[in-house]
Amino acid sequence: MTNYLLAGGGTAGHVNPLLALADAIKAQPGKHNVYALGTEEGLEKRLVPFRGYVLLTVPRLPMPRKPNRYALTFPLKFKASVDLVKRYLLENKIDVVVGFGGYASAPAYRAAKLLNIPYVVHEANALPGYANKVGAKSAAAVAITFSKTQLPKAVLTGMPLRQEVIAVADGNLRKEAAKFFDLDPKLPTLLVTGGSLGAKRINETIEASRKLFQAAGIQVLHIVGDRAGLAALKDQDYRRISYCDRMDLALAASDFAVARAGAATVSEFAAVGLPAVLVPYPVGNGEQRFNAEDLVEAGGAVLVDDANFTPEYVSQTLLPLLSNPAKIKEMAERSFRLGLRDGSKRLLALVNAVIKSN
Repeated sequence: MTNYLLAGGGTAGHVNPLLALADAIKAQPGKHNVYALGTEEGLEKRLVPFRGYVLLTVPRLPMPRKPNRYALTFPLKFKASVDLVKRYLLENKIDVVVGFGGYASAPAYRAAKLLNIPYVVHEANALPGYANKVGAKSAAAVAITFSKTQLPKAVLTGMPLRQEVIAVADGNLRKEAAKFFDLDPKLPTLLVTGGSLGAKRINETIEASRKLFQAAGIQVLHIVGDRAGLAALKDQDYRRISYCDRMDLALAASDFAVARAGAATVSEFAAVGLPAVLVPYPVGNGEQRFNAEDLVEAGGAVLVDDANFTPEYVSQTLLPLLSNPAKIKEMAERSFRLGLRDGSKRLLALVNAVIKSN
């Protein structure tokens, strides 16, 4: 029996690859136990138990950014989190730790190192986060999603994707997906999503452009995010929902997308061959622009700055593109050629190799 601890969480971008790997572990022959490590505040609190996995939790401890009272108390709080994870590792006889970044990964890496338990780092973004940068130095193996990510010992595995998403690539779910969202499968469909937390600029521009899409005969599936403050709405060829638990069907129902450029989003679009306009999140270290780089260079997506995604952009650039089936088909083919659909298998093989060599 092998016991795995998968650490990560916060947003869907961390939780979904964790769950994809968990599913791959359970699907392999033999007896295996999978434990997830996250926080009480992230999406993992709901998604991990829903998928049938045990969630162990640690406090949410952001890295101090400036000298203040919190910075003074951080070392002791972090040590307490590490001690808590050490207890989890020992009680559950964990053989290997896999971290996906986020608040739970840093104490998991430290605890594993102190107990001489091997750990593997998976970096989703093109620009690594702090926890994974530090963790990679002592990791038994490091997996990356994008080819240009700079980390020591990096192996390109791609993004672990759920089987439901991979199944979309076959192209047989269009009617089922359209029925699920009450869409017409014969009409061109635009998927709009800012990720699990939403995107203010995207939401505002799409809301202001609804009549333009209607006049062009394009139906819109708009996922606004839990924090958008916009109510669900069904209006002719426009569907607005706060959160989508069936992103596989959202992908299957769509011909084109407008979205942020989170690592999971970019990876899923490429895996299923969904062309897109990508609008990178303008705050932070700019990792989303780098996430989009390979797909844009391959011709499977178009990049537009957040400030430039306006109703004028929709009318002058997006609508002409959506009205060009030949161009959309070409972009879809280019996207699909770039996509990796076996990220879960690749990462699992790397993790199992670490277990065998330990």
